[in-house]
Amino acid sequence: MATTQPLRFKTITAFHQFRRLPKPEHPLISVIDLALMQRVSANEMGMVKDFYMIALKRNFNAKMKYGQQDYDFDEGVMFFMAPGQVLRIEVGTDTQLKQSGWMLLVHPDFLWNTPLAKTIKQYEYFDYSVNEALFVSEKEENIVTGIIEGIQQEYHANLDKFSQDLIIAQLELLLRYSERFYHRQFITRKIANHKILDRLENILTQYFNGDDLMKKGLPTVQYIAETLNISPNYLSGMLKLLTGQTTQQHIHDKLIDRAKEKLSTTDLSVSEIAYELGFEHSQSFSKLFKTKTSQSPLEFRQSFN
Repeated sequence: MATTQPLRFKTITAFHQFRRLPKPEHPLISVIDLALMQRVSANEMGMVKDFYMIALKRNFNAKMKYGQQDYDFDEGVMFFMAPGQVLRIEVGTDTQLKQSGWMLLVHPDFLWNTPLAKTIKQYEYFDYSVNEALFVSEKEENIVTGIIEGIQQEYHANLDKFSQDLIIAQLELLLRYSERFYHRQFITRKIANHKILDRLENILTQYFNGDDLMKKGLPTVQYIAETLNISPNYLSGMLKLLTGQTTQQHIHDKLIDRAKEKLSTTDLSVSEIAYELGFEHSQSFSKLFKTKTSQSPLEFRQSFN
């Protein structure tokens, strides 16, 4: 596939033209029936859209590459893209499959001067990669598709002063249901998620057992997520639901466990322990330790004497 600059679509109308679809009935919002969309070209380059895209796809005979992750759409999934994100497509070889589903396009200007213009940014799944797409049950698919049909009916009708508010309300409902379904996915995919937790523990153990801590300091959330091959927001969302803690809190807990071990089993000074744990200043280490344990490092050590 070509690796040249991705195509950029500034308007929904331009995207419709590119896909040889009828002109959208509203310039700022559109629902596309994926069964009507032509197969993508085998050498198609990446795409960047200056609008939101929410899609539910079935039998999509292509591999979507979103960021650096890729995912084969061999069952019904939803995925979400914010303006400015790059999506690349590699066409599959099975010409018998007929894709189905829908795609909702919403330009940020449609949200202008509404509360959703700000609150849409709170839905972290827009920052998930396609590798963390939302798998929906038949019941869940019926719910979201019903909302999409309501949006479609509203802008197909004669637009009046109530139209935008009604569409915005339905869009908010779609986003809230999607958030609920993602939380359900965190819970129902326990085996996969606990495997991620096991890998997280192994990564942190290796990091803390080696020289990385002293040389590089604490591992960042970005580093952990990249090593796990998932997005930082997805990792934190999953951990928050399974453990009640963010990734950063999880890293800090691992650090405090290691600090307690050194304070209770070695004669190293607090400054030496702080240095070995990647802190340039022992005061920063002592402050974090006290925040987490309600004791200073010396008070904790004295409790063993």
